[in-house]
Amino acid sequence: MHRLLADADVVVNNFRAGVMERMGLGYEALHAAYPRLIYAAGTGYGTQGPYAHKGGQDILAQALSGVMARKCDPNDALTIYPTSLADYSAGMHLVQGILLALLQRGRTGNGQMVAVSLYDSMLAMQMQEAAMALMRGADFSWGALPHNGAFATQDGALVVVGAFKDNPLREISLAIGLDDLSADPRFCTFALSMQNRTTLHDVLRAHFLKGTTALWIAALEARDLLCAPVRNLQAALDDQQTEINGMKLRMAQDSGDELHVVGSPVHLSDDGFALRLPPPHVGAHGADVLAELGYSTAAIAGLRAEGVLA
Repeated sequence: MHRLLADADVVVNNFRAGVMERMGLGYEALHAAYPRLIYAAGTGYGTQGPYAHKGGQDILAQALSGVMARKCDPNDALTIYPTSLADYSAGMHLVQGILLALLQRGRTGNGQMVAVSLYDSMLAMQMQEAAMALMRGADFSWGALPHNGAFATQDGALVVVGAFKDNPLREISLAIGLDDLSADPRFCTFALSMQNRTTLHDVLRAHFLKGTTALWIAALEARDLLCAPVRNLQAALDDQQTEINGMKLRMAQDSGDELHVVGSPVHLSDDGFALRLPPPHVGAHGADVLAELGYSTAAIAGLRAEGVLA
């Protein structure tokens, strides 16, 4: 480790708090030995506090942060968000912190510690909702607004977002061929629409079942209403827009096998930026890295025999 750290810019770990310290590789020890080193720690709940030594995991962070309890309809059952939301967001926050620390080091010459947790990332992703709770003691959810919703159709489903309109309910009604629901005494104000949201959605749900997704999308878009079909992942991957955006890549492995992977969502105008290499096998570059550090072939073979290298 110390031979690697001598020239390293960043060291990253995602152990529980205290593990790196027990190995003699905590921040204080490494900062003293390598003052330019950026020390990045990804934890479940933080480096201090009552949860610091608990095992962190994406689903647990969803539960503890309040994300899992947030529902568009209070009658919906609790469920686990099926994508690793906390893992991905915390990883992105950790990258941002590392880049900031590298910029700072360029000015001062000194490294520092960057700490990100799954828990904090989930709280940060709820900044709008948290501000409403902290400042007004009120619950806020975009998904629970009465003019937003997901509705089944004859051949699938669509989602409608009644935003950026003075009277979204009127626009939705006219688009899909209903009498103006905003004139209905049950829905004539926003407060009443919120109060009677279940009834309102029952009316819309019954109507959307009378046509196809394509029919309703065309009708809603004709009145400049925000809407989209609800698709599965494969349909999204097969979309022409996905191809145009460069979000599907084909890469050849050393074995000759072809990998199909998702591209980077960050697009830079400089042609020098590209995902050029496929994901390596576990331990693929271990011997190369050690050779660069001056380890002999025999020493590398010994480390491999001991199980240090994959």
